Amino acid sequence: MNSASVQPSDVGARATTGLRTESLSDSRWVDQALLPRRSALSRWVGWRLRVLVVLGLLGSLCLFAMVRAVAAWPSIKADWRLTPALRIELVAAADPSLAQHIGRGLVAVEGAGGARQSADILLARRSLRWMVDDAERARQATAQDRLARTLAAGQLHLHFDDGSRVEVKPAPRGFAGLGALFWLLCALALVVYLIGAVIALAAPNVANLLYAVVALAQSGNLALIATESMTGMGMAPGFVHTDLALRTLLDMITAAAVVHASLTHPTRLPHARVWLSATWIVALLFALQTTAVGLPYQWSATQALLIAMGVAFAAALTWSYRVDPHPYAIVLRRLGWMANGTLVLLTLAIAATTRDHHLHFMVTTIGSTVWYVFFASLLLLVPFMARSRHVMREFAVLAGISAVATSLDVLLVSAFALDPLASLSLSIAISLALYAAARHWMQTQLGGGPVSAEHMFEGLFRVAREIESDPRKTTDQLTRMLREWYEPLETQTVVRTASRARVAPDGSTMVVPVPALATETDDAEATAAILLRYARRGRRLFTVDDARLIDRVLEQLRRAVAFDRAVEQGRGEERLRIAQDLHDDIGARLLTLMYKAENAELEEYIRHTLQDLKTLTRGLAASTHRLSDSAAEWKADITQRLQATQCELSWSFTADRDIPLSVIQWSGITRILRELVNNIIAHAHASQVQIQCAYERGRLTLHIVDDGIGRNPAAWSHGLGLGGVRKRVKLLGGDVAWREREGHGIACDVRLPLLGPRR
Repeated sequence: MNSASVQPSDVGARATTGLRTESLSDSRWVDQALLPRRSALSRWVGWRLRVLVVLGLLGSLCLFAMVRAVAAWPSIKADWRLTPALRIELVAAADPSLAQHIGRGLVAVEGAGGARQSADILLARRSLRWMVDDAERARQATAQDRLARTLAAGQLHLHFDDGSRVEVKPAPRGFAGLGALFWLLCALALVVYLIGAVIALAAPNVANLLYAVVALAQSGNLALIATESMTGMGMAPGFVHTDLALRTLLDMITAAAVVHASLTHPTRLPHARVWLSATWIVALLFALQTTAVGLPYQWSATQALLIAMGVAFAAALTWSYRVDPHPYAIVLRRLGWMANGTLVLLTLAIAATTRDHHLHFMVTTIGSTVWYVFFASLLLLVPFMARSRHVMREFAVLAGISAVATSLDVLLVSAFALDPLASLSLSIAISLALYAAARHWMQTQLGGGPVSAEHMFEGLFRVAREIESDPRKTTDQLTRMLREWYEPLETQTVVRTASRARVAPDGSTMVVPVPALATETDDAEATAAILLRYARRGRRLFTVDDARLIDRVLEQLRRAVAFDRAVEQGRGEERLRIAQDLHDDIGARLLTLMYKAENAELEEYIRHTLQDLKTLTRGLAASTHRLSDSAAEWKADITQRLQATQCELSWSFTADRDIPLSVIQWSGITRILRELVNNIIAHAHASQVQIQCAYERGRLTLHIVDDGIGRNPAAWSHGLGLGGVRKRVKLLGGDVAWREREGHGIACDVRLPLLGPRR
């Protein structure tokens, strides 16, 4: 990484997983993430913005040209519907002479030359793409072309089932006569096209260019599907043949492109060039063959090839995950299974309804449209999986569930001869169960909290306490907390400034700034960043929700540390004031009382009290105490106390390092030792006391032994003295225990962990 110092903090984990860590260190995205937000957005000020504007205008002009051509096609301005009896029924009409026959069935269409054409289901269908039977597909193409020529002649007669005959003059639909669904599908087509252009321009690489190809193909599909939803009757001559050729070609391009992407992204697989070449050759040759001369069982062959490529897509991603456990591969594979499974279900439903022409008509028009909308929603979700909102994910799931429900309903009615109401109820129940499962998967794979709120609070509280005791360990403590929350396969520390938490576009990596909590200024910028790669051991993507959560956690951590610092500052000022008052007031009174003492014994006692007061005030006034200095003070104080009772002290102090003690720690240990010695003086009547003080690896142990008359410590009454010792030891996070020595005397063991920095 340019001008960045990378410090691996989890080398062992990376070595065991065999990850290619250079993909993280050399990623251009990481450099961009470490820059201010304005610098990242400045990429769209130059040539990218100009190219995007040009592409947007070209796409809009092409779509407008198509809409204008469709609006100019001559048609019969009326709304029709196909009844279960396969009768084309008039629903609404603007022409008064035609409006009189609303509710009547159309029998035939007669041209200006007297040529009469029967009105059947062939006139209701507009697309050949989902026709199963080859012979019926040919008849429908002939019927649609004949109707188009009749409409182009400019004059025709409509014959209804009541024997009436109405003369109609075809007219262009106009923009207002295209229907609401037509405009919605065209808008979706334009959105898909623009998103593809944005993705390709944002980072021109193979994966993004393939995405743009798929987006362009699906945009064309949606535009062609929009023509099926138009109101009225009639299309341009030859359009049905062009529609079939284009939609087959676009489907093949889409399938080949997604297989190509799975072979090269997120990991390029061995021999990928051979596999992707074979995929493109098969897809394009199939599309050209069907366009030129056609194939027997063309619809079945098309569906079989699309489903086979969907299986190849999932297999390639499974292989990719084994090579490099990128969570994007898991998410794409499952989305691929969702799309392919829905396509299989739709294919079975269409194949099972070939004998029921009305049901077949409904599923080929509605079901296929819903499936393409579902695929488009998945396509829009893919580049933004790590940054998408819940609404976008819900839309994709609902679109898929709608396609499943439609296909299931038709399949249950046709294959199992269920009652329509029972079939609808069962399909809805199954779809709701699938919706719940898909929604749960979306939440776990594409969002949701990393841990429970309780666990998160505990981790944040622990890190705040650790940072407060040693701010230099901020990076290590944050890394440890993030590992517990997200279980990444790889973590690295980069000595670069990061403004906020950010997530890679593919959700594989998250950059977390390390706040400068070791300084006293609240507005200090972060001087390091933690890079996390592959959440949940490669089974989950990082999302923008994770980045927002981390930003809030870091803000709360800053506030907690600032609050603790302010509280400690207030405590220090208050201790300093109390120490000053004790020194100036009580110290002066004791000094005066010492000079007025009536005998030497009282004077010596007051002198000792004055010395204790000086020790206390000096300790209150200091912010930290070195362990070695404190041990010397403890020894001097205890020696002075024991000498007054003719008791001998044996003192031992060892430490593997000299650490600073906070005022709370120093005060607590001082009072613990003082109370234990006072208890020996008052009750044990000992002649010898041994004290061993040892500090090793962050743990301070105190071993106090006397040869007094104390017995059976389990039966002691813990009043203010021993109760105070227990309380102070507990506040310092340690434990204390008394036991009876062999022979005579009592031994007390105090263990205080987590003092100072640990190795």
